[in-house]
Amino acid sequence: MKKPRQFFLVRKMTKNTMSFRIFQVDAFTNQSFSGNPAAVCIMPEPQSEDWMQQVAAEMNLSETAFLSATPLAYHLQWFTPVAEVDLCGHATLASAHVLWEEKEVPLSSAIQFQTRSGILTVLKKGRSIEMNFPAEDVWPAEAPSALLEALGTEAVFTGKTRSDYLIEIKSEAELGMLRPDFQLLATVSTRGVIVTSPSSRPDVDFVSRFFAPRYGILEDPVTGSSHCALGPYWQKRFPKDELTAYQMSKRGGVLRIRPDQDRVLIGGEAVTVLKGMLLSLAAILWGLI
Repeated sequence: MKKPRQFFLVRKMTKNTMSFRIFQVDAFTNQSFSGNPAAVCIMPEPQSEDWMQQVAAEMNLSETAFLSATPLAYHLQWFTPVAEVDLCGHATLASAHVLWEEKEVPLSSAIQFQTRSGILTVLKKGRSIEMNFPAEDVWPAEAPSALLEALGTEAVFTGKTRSDYLIEIKSEAELGMLRPDFQLLATVSTRGVIVTSPSSRPDVDFVSRFFAPRYGILEDPVTGSSHCALGPYWQKRFPKDELTAYQMSKRGGVLRIRPDQDRVLIGGEAVTVLKGMLLSLAAILWGLI
């Protein structure tokens, strides 16, 4: 009996195939599978924004960071699965963590990132990483009716930053019980919605949650950039140099916040959970022999 012909799938790479180191890091935590996961892609040279957006969609995390070295700093961009953003805290923390862990930068050296939000400086302080971010003002603003309806709660305070709405509610218990209508919330014209309250925990000053359905993120596990506004906002209530914050997502994360005039120092830890190589798919041919 004649044997059936066998087919073998063979990968052929062109001379122009590029590979990129890629990592998955849990940020604002000291243990795996908590905090906020971010992908970090180290590029030997800058790539197109279309390519970076496709990679971010493939990674399907709240943020993917793209790094390339320049003579004076690292160029850093952040993409959600659907859009580029101006500032991302947890993916910046993850990027610095990778550069130090991979010995791209000495532990004793500061890292400077060139970003859409200006130069961001990051320092290693023991096990913690401290990021120097621009502070965000919060001014009183009436919330759209759809916003409070979507949250299903009453507000103690409604305000706005340049990018987000900030809603203070009365208690941590109420914050934990929020079950937003994300379809309705996505109709509100804003990057995201920060909902916050005082903490009931003795070792935490305030708690928060962050929703951004318009950017493909229903609930972000831990949001560094929102604390650029939350830090100065709560320091008026708790007049001390350093605040401890907890973001109440399912994964949860702890942040140390030090408002300093027009800057906010945001600290946290990070853990690498995955290392790999990303292949430039446009340069790969597949065939049968």
